[in-house]
Amino acid sequence: MSQLLRVRFAVLALFTLNGALFGAWAARLPAIQQAFELGARDLGLLLLLPAAGAIVSFPLSGSSCDRYGAARVAGWLAIAFCPAMLLVAWSTNLAMLAVSIALFGAVMGALDVAMNSWGAEVERTGGRPIMSSFHAFFSLGVGLGAASGALAAWAEIGYPVHFTVFALLATGLVWAGRCEWPYAAPDAGSSSFRFVLPKGKLLIVAVVAFAAAMSEGGMLDWSALFITNVLSGSESEGALGITIFSIAMVTMRLLGDRIIMALGPCLTIRICGLSAVAGGSLTFCASSLLIVYPGYFLMGVGYSIVFPLVFSRAANDGQLTQGRAIAAVAFFGYGGILIGSPLIGFLAEEITLRTTFSLFILLALIIFLSAGAFREPDSVNANAGTDGRGEGEGEQFSN
Repeated sequence: MSQLLRVRFAVLALFTLNGALFGAWAARLPAIQQAFELGARDLGLLLLLPAAGAIVSFPLSGSSCDRYGAARVAGWLAIAFCPAMLLVAWSTNLAMLAVSIALFGAVMGALDVAMNSWGAEVERTGGRPIMSSFHAFFSLGVGLGAASGALAAWAEIGYPVHFTVFALLATGLVWAGRCEWPYAAPDAGSSSFRFVLPKGKLLIVAVVAFAAAMSEGGMLDWSALFITNVLSGSESEGALGITIFSIAMVTMRLLGDRIIMALGPCLTIRICGLSAVAGGSLTFCASSLLIVYPGYFLMGVGYSIVFPLVFSRAANDGQLTQGRAIAAVAFFGYGGILIGSPLIGFLAEEITLRTTFSLFILLALIIFLSAGAFREPDSVNANAGTDGRGEGEGEQFSN
């Protein structure tokens, strides 16, 4: 295996690890709710903790990547991820559970920044788009984790045992994600541990991250309810809607690198935005499943490649160090996840769920209109071939 291929395999392993542990955790939320006798309101508050922990960890992770190298930081965080899940598994009271979940979210978010930073470096070194395939493996990891949760629930295995066994099995991905990778230290003082608000075109990219995250999270949480509550569909028909949306996401992410290479990031974002607008419009107007299912599929296609392009564009911004730039857009992305589902729920009570789904059309228009911000910065073009980490550092991985 060539060294560049070995490194790419390592990054894929970390994306899969991140998705798998998240998927396993999400699948056992009903069991956790039952074990601690949580009401819907208490569970909702508890679910804010992973995102809050992640948001706090972003600037720390981004600055650490700039200071120590993304590959090294990602390796450290991967080692910490499985023990963090064990803390959630064996929490004996609500206070301990809350702290463990916040820590789990912090490690997950920090790894998100580090693995995307490393993936962007590998992408630059290889000279071709590969970020979409990384995110496809995250989605596949989520599916594997969720499937393990479904199997454990069917076998009536408690979530503490399930999490423990799954975390032990996931250590194979931790080992696969270890790989040497060179990096150049930033200028003195540029890696201080503080959050930097993006400016200029990077701010537009961050807004796209917010819109995409809010849309994707909102669809995962509310698409089944739209079918059951608005179209009077069955629970299984609602579950099929989520499945169609997820299949579209994963399929397009697997194809995304080739699409980006053929069309370029700017045109790809425009097409994604148009697909999401079309899908949102079909869903908003849908009177039957024959209309809403194609709408969900088009929305999945529309949101699928946006996040890979967001992280690639942030890594090549040139105005901020790579770690800080990725941390900044990740902050906006997780902000969209935090705000999206509660906002949809609030609006649904005020103006009906169908009318609220028009919000997805507006968010898709924001993505479409922001496509120009995804053109490569001049600083990247001027430094082409240097890998963004120092003159000539990428040469050893060129074959």
